[in-house]
Amino acid sequence: MLESKNCLITGSTSGIGKEIAIGLAKMKANVVLVGRNKAKCQATLEEIWRNTSIDTNKNRVSYLLADLSSQASIHQLAKEFLDRYESLDILINNAGVFLSRRFTTVDGIEYTFAVNHLAPFLLTNLLFERIKASSPSRIITTSSVAHRGARINFDNLQFEKGRYNGVKAYRQSKLANILFTTELARRSRGSGVTSNCFHPGGVRTNLVQSSPWYYRLIWAIIDPFLVSPKKGADTALYLASSSEVDNISGKYFVNRRPDGPSGLADDHDAAARLWKISEELTGYNKKNNEFAS
Repeated sequence: MLESKNCLITGSTSGIGKEIAIGLAKMKANVVLVGRNKAKCQATLEEIWRNTSIDTNKNRVSYLLADLSSQASIHQLAKEFLDRYESLDILINNAGVFLSRRFTTVDGIEYTFAVNHLAPFLLTNLLFERIKASSPSRIITTSSVAHRGARINFDNLQFEKGRYNGVKAYRQSKLANILFTTELARRSRGSGVTSNCFHPGGVRTNLVQSSPWYYRLIWAIIDPFLVSPKKGADTALYLASSSEVDNISGKYFVNRRPDGPSGLADDHDAAARLWKISEELTGYNKKNNEFAS
């Protein structure tokens, strides 16, 4: 089903993203990795070549460099993709961070919110016309069960007031992923583009490797209960390839099944409000894009 389809995957040089890339390459898709570090991208490229049977056509896997904390870099990423590829059949917004302290990006935005939510929002919008022209096509975003119990604090969206809480910031960003998915599905209805998100499970990744020792200790304690990145990638690969989800959009998946997210994730007014704020924070000009009108 995916042979010769173009797939763009953010956060694809480690963990879940790398396993998604390997899985798609095994399905003979044309895989475009996105990473910040050229050496890591090249190493991932070579690992995919070793783990798949595509040696006869190595051009099937390539990479683009981007820093998803920078909106200028996201614009450049979109431009480079559009210049090089005539279609985009599957976009997988997988990149994510967890930070124990508050940092701001070069754009002056709280880092977790910028990378985990605004980056997929902006990249998707910049590429949407190409995705729509490639329809039937799919947009898949990595969320998390961590969204449960979270809320979008519109009065303190970037944790500028009070003490920063990395766990709350991460959980809010994962809830934002779901709200983005549902609003995207509503806005793209009838376009031939589906939008879904998923919880990969508790995955053994390097998400907290740069966090203080106590976060790493907790991660080490729960490690025996975590699943492998390969297992965590399973639902994403299902959403990318299965005919069972051809006409399903706006859903949150767990273990290949649509799952009811938290009640707040079904708040359509919150989703629309978040979309508008996201446009403002990214400077995205909806007048120049039919999709966002």
